[in-house]
Amino acid sequence: MDLCEQERQWRQWEQTPFSGWDFGRLEGHIVEEPLPWDYAALAREALSEAHSVLDVGTGGGEMLASLRDEWPAQVIATEAYPPNARLAHKRLAPLGAQVVHAIDEMDQPLPFADGCFDLILNRHSSYNLTDYASMLRPGGRLLTQQVDGADLKDLAACFGAHPQWLFLQLSLAKSWALRAGLMVDWAAEWQGTITFRSVGALVYFLKAIPWIVPGFSVDRHRKVLVALQEQLDAGEPLAYTQRRYLLRAHLA
Repeated sequence: MDLCEQERQWRQWEQTPFSGWDFGRLEGHIVEEPLPWDYAALAREALSEAHSVLDVGTGGGEMLASLRDEWPAQVIATEAYPPNARLAHKRLAPLGAQVVHAIDEMDQPLPFADGCFDLILNRHSSYNLTDYASMLRPGGRLLTQQVDGADLKDLAACFGAHPQWLFLQLSLAKSWALRAGLMVDWAAEWQGTITFRSVGALVYFLKAIPWIVPGFSVDRHRKVLVALQEQLDAGEPLAYTQRRYLLRAHLA
């Protein structure tokens, strides 16, 4: 395939719509090492014992909807990004969940009363553990899976970019939890490889997650993409390092 055709395909990937937090379009185009834990299974187990749950940063509600068979009586989800909030409402409201458009910044509390939840879930969204502790009832539980601040640092470096939140690490999360009055039941961290089978798939990924390479576009980063294509053609995989951590805690 000549370079002109490759560039045409990259632009097709760049223009492919992305909504919610659904990477199904990349199925067959990437290979990810599996995590040593199953967040969905852990969330399902926690939901089975809950009476009320808050899912922070639900995206398009994809994960929460997949756990529908274990929902308790009260289910509330938040989402900060308006297009995703609308998508989450469309997906979750018919199932009985309330979706609240709320900013989930670390220094900003969510708009809920003290002691109103016995489970808080958060998968890959900003978090304020002091706020969470105030919203939990005594004995209430928190389960969060987070992206480590050094996630895909090697991928960003290819484009001259740098991670913006290097301080986000498990050790800091544990410290914040204890300071908030939460008892840590389980903490784990992991790193593994994500491999892209085409430069086009990488283009789609970087457009969907714009903070990895701020301002990314095919036009702006054409030289880097050509170099990555040459790397792939030479038999070198486009493999980069993912990092995640998981924290499970409860309010004493």
